[in-house]
Amino acid sequence: MKILATAALAVCVNAGFAQAATPAATPAAAAPSAAKKELIAKLIQLQQPGVENIARMLIQQPVGQLMQGAGQALQTQVPAEKREATAKAIEAEVRKFVDEAVPMVKDKGAKMSAGVWAPMLDEKFSEDELKQIIVWLESSASKKYQQIGAEMQNALGQKLMAEVGPGLDTKFKALQQSIAKQLGVAPKPATPAAPPAKK
Repeated sequence: MKILATAALAVCVNAGFAQAATPAATPAAAAPSAAKKELIAKLIQLQQPGVENIARMLIQQPVGQLMQGAGQALQTQVPAEKREATAKAIEAEVRKFVDEAVPMVKDKGAKMSAGVWAPMLDEKFSEDELKQIIVWLESSASKKYQQIGAEMQNALGQKLMAEVGPGLDTKFKALQQSIAKQLGVAPKPATPAAPPAKK
């Protein structure tokens, strides 16, 4: 979550997600002071742009896998003359799904964030630390860094895939063939066979 601009806060949130998945019984902690509650609320408000990033990640990851499978099926299951129209129809349907799902998940995440993050922030940070984090997040340097964060990630992702993508693709195809062989299923050809000549 790029909006979490300090390493300490990122570690706190990541650890909190893991703990949320397997909650353990802990003794009741003292309620935070009014001043600390106010700082926590402000910090959570500053994190709201990150909720959209989480929503997009949750939706786009499975959609990406779905599109990859659809792309493979498109090449092997759909006649060549129908592929372009079918691809456009699938893309339009997927785009509609993403456009509807991301705002829904974002809205739900925004409503849940205070309940999830407030106890974690209260437990892990003192008032003084919360003030320091807020000062950093509101600084011009932090905002500038956040703006370039996505650009930095995209640039690295593109370079990384250009470097390792072909090798990974070859290994993935070999894995598919090995699994198909173990299952006794004929693996689908990597490239579609030429369609039979029309009589």
